[in-house]
Amino acid sequence: MQIFLSAFDEVPDPRASNARHDLGELLVIAFVSVLCGSSSCAEMAAFGRAKESLFRDFLRLRHAIPSHDTFSEVFRMIDPKALDAAFGKVLADVAALLKDGDVIAIDGKALRGARDKTESARTRMMVSAYAARLRLTLATVPADRGSELDAAIEALGLIALRGKVITGDALHCNRRTVAAINAGGGDWCLALKANQESLLSDARGCFTGLGAAYPEAVTEDTGHGRRETRKAIVVSAKALGEYHEFPGLKGFGRIEAIRETDGKVTTETRFFALSWIPAPEVLLSTVRDHWAIENALHWQLDVSFREDAARNRKDNGPGNLAVLRRRALDVVRRDTSKESLSIKLKKAGWNDDYLRSILNGLATP
Repeated sequence: MQIFLSAFDEVPDPRASNARHDLGELLVIAFVSVLCGSSSCAEMAAFGRAKESLFRDFLRLRHAIPSHDTFSEVFRMIDPKALDAAFGKVLADVAALLKDGDVIAIDGKALRGARDKTESARTRMMVSAYAARLRLTLATVPADRGSELDAAIEALGLIALRGKVITGDALHCNRRTVAAINAGGGDWCLALKANQESLLSDARGCFTGLGAAYPEAVTEDTGHGRRETRKAIVVSAKALGEYHEFPGLKGFGRIEAIRETDGKVTTETRFFALSWIPAPEVLLSTVRDHWAIENALHWQLDVSFREDAARNRKDNGPGNLAVLRRRALDVVRRDTSKESLSIKLKKAGWNDDYLRSILNGLATP
């Protein structure tokens, strides 16, 4: 547990100097309560009181457990980026396991419950850089008022990109984003759609007239009454990168997905802008890995932590609780047992010994 207290010491405390509760201790209680299922400041305070004897094993708690008002006030004030950076230090040994060629997916997720009735669903967002193989959030940045692109570029600046492959949807297929990735020494595979109309048109043209012998990779998945075949082709297009002044563009990828369900066949063709020329098999695996940020992070946040229903709305509160939820997923996934994530999260709340084993086992992922 000391690893958390040491990291939280570096989170700036915006409160008055006579604040009653130690900030690091308050953050530990809040984080553990979220890991065990709390979704609000009131539940944090209730969890803390119920588990006070456990917390006193490693916290001083000079003024007992903070009230829900104290939790709320603190999370409205502290900087979510500073809180996330503290967790980055806690999980640094895990992040060090990244390898060259690993996929880092970048994407935003709306905090739907955090908006007022007059605001759009995407007014409050969190943008995450997610290591697909490690199932680890490397950085999380708030993107209020729809500034997802700016937040993504900021998140990329917080992590080591050299040797890694950055993936993103069509929003991130732009000159600013690729310049940031290039500067960090990373490669990129970015969805190419109509927001880059001229580039997309030329990409389509590159695949016209390719012979049947042109190298391609094919995969086939079956299950739940559905069969899906994916065919990938990669072409070189460095000259088009120079023509379009798109820095670092080396080629395009095309994936054709053919789905057959109950005798009905549909076809979808997707294009990708590439900073290197991967084998077609690598393009398929890279695009598949990108979806980890949707399936292993965003979906789990809603299923396991009910993030879309979270009603924290004021100031920095939504962003800070979103950081706690993402980092709770990171920590519980260090347990490599075969039990489901849902069971692990519930067991952390039921069994103090299991909870201690998760929190104390971060140095040996």
